[in-house]
Amino acid sequence: MKHLKIALPILGLSILFLSGCGEKKEEPSVYYLNFKPEAAKTWEAIAEAYTKETGIEVKILTSASGNYEQTLKAEIAKREAPTLFQINGPVGYNSWKYYCEDLSDTDLYSWLIDKDLAVHDSEGVYGIPYVVEGYGIIYNNAIMEKYFSLSTKETPYNSMEEINNFDKLKAVVEDMTRHKDELGIEGVFASTSFSAGEDWRWQTHLANLPIYYEFNDKGISDSETIDFKYSDNYKNIFDLYIENSCTPRNELASKTVNDSMAEFALGKVAMVQNGNWAWGQISSTQGNVVKEEDIHFLPIYTGMNGEEQQGLCTGTENFICVNSMASEEDKQASIDFIEWVYSSDIGKDYVTNSLGFISPFNTFSDAEIPKDPLAKEVLAYMKDENLTSVSWNFTAFPSQQFKDDFGSILLEYSKETVTWDTVSSHFRETWASEKAK
Repeated sequence: MKHLKIALPILGLSILFLSGCGEKKEEPSVYYLNFKPEAAKTWEAIAEAYTKETGIEVKILTSASGNYEQTLKAEIAKREAPTLFQINGPVGYNSWKYYCEDLSDTDLYSWLIDKDLAVHDSEGVYGIPYVVEGYGIIYNNAIMEKYFSLSTKETPYNSMEEINNFDKLKAVVEDMTRHKDELGIEGVFASTSFSAGEDWRWQTHLANLPIYYEFNDKGISDSETIDFKYSDNYKNIFDLYIENSCTPRNELASKTVNDSMAEFALGKVAMVQNGNWAWGQISSTQGNVVKEEDIHFLPIYTGMNGEEQQGLCTGTENFICVNSMASEEDKQASIDFIEWVYSSDIGKDYVTNSLGFISPFNTFSDAEIPKDPLAKEVLAYMKDENLTSVSWNFTAFPSQQFKDDFGSILLEYSKETVTWDTVSSHFRETWASEKAK
């Protein structure tokens, strides 16, 4: 009995001790899984600045290009899972809805200029866009002016202002290819990148054009099946890219986006399809010869009726989410962090001048818009009332698997191992099968 009397208080003390351990609060932290490899260093600098100001630790992990979903799946299962991540829109939300915290009561959502851009469902707001972007055909006007001044050119055009549809673009590009030695270029277009994970410009961004027009015809924003009605229009521009490139079409499997941007930056080519985020890659390329005043956008023309009034492809597939499975402290810390990025002077400076983002929030003044030439071009196109922006409909694409499969068969077409009819059939069939999943 003596032993029992002694053991009871010890046991009680142990219970109190264990209870105290369970109640002990760790310092809140933020873990952001970044989608954009080109922005990795900037996000790391932002995290360091925030930690210095607040004492809150911020971890940044950047996914490899084309591997975000796989990385998120692996990281979200870990004990120290991301507290901040992103989805690409409604399709991404359907995959990750159980991990998405309702953000409808946050300042971040209240600051959103166009609240329709957010990912909603009947119960709340689960994804908030953190950047508006635009993409098209980037061109070096110094090379174009050199072409237009050639006495031997075979087109009637004298400036890029005259190029407002596919037929005109095709005529100029093919004539430039004939004169590439005189122009001092290796090809008109930069390499069509098809290295693993590097084909998103074709299987997603370029594929947006025919889907945009088909959805417009039907008055819809999504569909379980697709006709691929404008398959030949996609083929028009894709063929123009690969047949007038600095790299032979059967050698594209090894090319990356960085290769393409370096080719453009070094003056080896006159054009490259990409978005306003590409200015950072161009300007930071060692030996860059493209001046800010010479870099411009052209809409991606494919031969559609009335495309003279088409603008750039403008929108977003970047929606910030807070992990609903994180602790309350870490959720609040994550919200505080992203709100600091988009409201503090330090954060906004990074957003505008380092990330080069066009912000969708009203916390930015006119003086705080990006100064880089491609962002300015996007804003100019958006403000042109005579042009209609092409919305980003690839957020409705069935899955990453669909996009990867489409990229694979596009590469086979480039290598001339399959016909375009095979590509078109594959697009329709895999869209339906992946939607069915």
